[in-house]
This record gives sequence, structure tokens and C-alpha cells, in this order.
Amino acid sequence: MTPLAALLAARIRRFGPITFAEYMRECLYHPLHGYYAQPEARRYADYFTSVDVSPIFGRLLARQFAEMWQLLAHPREFLLVEAAAGTGRLADHVLEFAQSRLPEFFGALQYVAVERSPARCEQLAARLAPYCQVGKCRASQEIPARISAGCLFSNELIDAFPVHRVIQQGGALKELCITNQGDSFVEIALPLSTCAITDYFAAQQIILREGQIAEAGLEACDWITEIGRRLDRGFVLTIDYGHEAAELFDDRHRAGTLMSYRDHQASGDLFAAPGEQDLTAHVNFTALRQWGARQGLETLGLVSQTAFLLALGKGNDFADLYKDGMDETSRARARLQLKTLIYPEGMGERFRLLAQQKGVPNARLTGLQPL
Repeated sequence: MTPLAALLAARIRRFGPITFAEYMRECLYHPLHGYYAQPEARRYADYFTSVDVSPIFGRLLARQFAEMWQLLAHPREFLLVEAAAGTGRLADHVLEFAQSRLPEFFGALQYVAVERSPARCEQLAARLAPYCQVGKCRASQEIPARISAGCLFSNELIDAFPVHRVIQQGGALKELCITNQGDSFVEIALPLSTCAITDYFAAQQIILREGQIAEAGLEACDWITEIGRRLDRGFVLTIDYGHEAAELFDDRHRAGTLMSYRDHQASGDLFAAPGEQDLTAHVNFTALRQWGARQGLETLGLVSQTAFLLALGKGNDFADLYKDGMDETSRARARLQLKTLIYPEGMGERFRLLAQQKGVPNARLTGLQPL
């Protein structure tokens, strides 16, 4: 058993079964044994993100953020908040590009790199020290209490929010909870732990089929609700993989979408190595839209990463791919990296971007425009 598995087993023996949301939260965020408490090198061994592929991802995002600043009528301070900033690689790409290519926007930019892991927060503070020293950036373990004008964005965050796991059984929803059987964890169907689960599916007009397993992303709903409260004027960008509810809960997903990732291999074994493998569930973009709307967040669009990056890059024929003085070999490598980000067989159609706004009526973002 992993150290975390031993702790969870002892907890279950003492207090009884736990919800899958509790299990997932401990597996990912336990302060000592959780997956995201481990060094960043552990994550690279298991999976990579768009940020790891090419700096063009951050550069094109910087162009979109600069346009948001313009749509907000050039506020003197534009607060750009990155949730789950990791060790600051994306922040570094955005800040470097804004400083060199978008000087007016950079003058107004205040970047907040939010990372709840103390170890990674220290790493990102060290990486971003040149910008922190001149007052352009700060590392934080908390999202600001108020964003008067700006944007909060996340890249592959919501898929790692704990979810409740349910099954339609005997014409009613039951919750799949975790208990232990010897040295193993097993699921048992119990009454729902909270009526919020029923409300979650009812709000989206979703009725599961008999025997169907699904996830209820209550924490993601709470999160977008809180972001809507804290944002006065500006935008929310969510980049992740997932679907609208009608697709998320269709026949192709009768067993749900939860997966584990380890050594660049996906698996349906959610109990193999608690704390030592990543756990993810597809994002429910319908829920993010609905719960966001309750706090004044209007949906501007939901597009694939392919469409978003192509719309932003076509204005200058992807000149942002290159740095001054790059030789042809380096340029060819940069073009191959871009293909990984935009091609359907790469990351292009797997990831989607949800854009929401508050207090910016009739906003048109270049990244959402038809190609």
C-alpha cells in the first residue's frame, strides 16, 4: 500500500465509507502524500500539457489577454489571475511575450500566479522573480478576493477537481462510496451524501439510464460561482478537456469519464496507487455555464483549442512562433510543436476553451471568431 492508501484505509476502518470526492481530494491534494504535493518532475513522468509543448501557447494567450484589456477600455491596472500556475512556466511565457511585444499592455498588467502547493509556489516565485521584483507579478496560494478589472484563467485545472461518483440503480440515484476489503479499496452503492447531487442533474435536465455511472462536479460549480462573485468586470477563460452535458452523459460515457494517469498511460484503475497517480474527470462545460450565469458570467463561446489558436495566430501568419535570429532547424521544430497543439490527432480537438464575461457587453474575442 502507498502511504496515503494506509492512511485512507485506517480512516475508513474507523469512520466508515467515504465518498469518491473525499477519496479523490486526498489522492490529489493531501498536503504530504497527495499527487500534487509531489515534485513537478513527477507530473512530467505521467503527462504533459500544452504549456510543455511550445511557448506559442502562452504567446497567443498573451495576445488574447491584451485584447481583453482593450475591450475593458484600457484600465490602468489589468489583473491577470492564473489558477493552478504550477511552477510558473505559462506565466513566464505570457509575461516575457507581453514585455517584449505588447509594451502598453505590459504597463497595465498585474499577474497573480496562484498555486496551492507550497513547494510549487516557491518554485514559481523563483522562476518569476525578475517580474516580481519590478511589481509585475506575485505568487499566491489564494485567488484574490476581488478582481476589479481583468481575467481569471485556468489550463487543465477543472478536470482535477474532486467529483462525486453516482450510479442509477433501481430507478434512483445512488452514490458510489469507497470502503476497504483487505488491502484493497472497493466501491459500494449508498444513499446520496448530499441533495446537491440531485439538484446538479436536475438543473441540466439529465436523467441517467439504469446502470449508468456518472460524475457530479459539485466542486467545479462552487468554484465558478465563487469566481463570478469575485470578478467585477472582465473575463474567465477555462481551457480543459470535456463536453457539454448532453454529450458527457450519453451512451458513450455509460461508465463515466474518470481516469488515472501514470507513466503516460491512461487506466481505469482508480485505486492502483493512491497519491502516486493523477486522477481526472472530463469537465462539464454546461455546468460551468449554468452556475457561472447565476453570478452574472455570460458565456461568449466554447471552441476547440485548434480553432482558438488558429484564430489568434492567423493575423500575423503565426509569426509569434519565432524568436529573432532563429535558424531554419529551430523554426521547423517550432512548426512541428504548433502542429501538436492544433492538429486533431494531437491536442487540438481534445481540449476546449470556454470564455465567459461579466460587465463587458457585446465583447468579441478574436480567439472565438470563425476561421
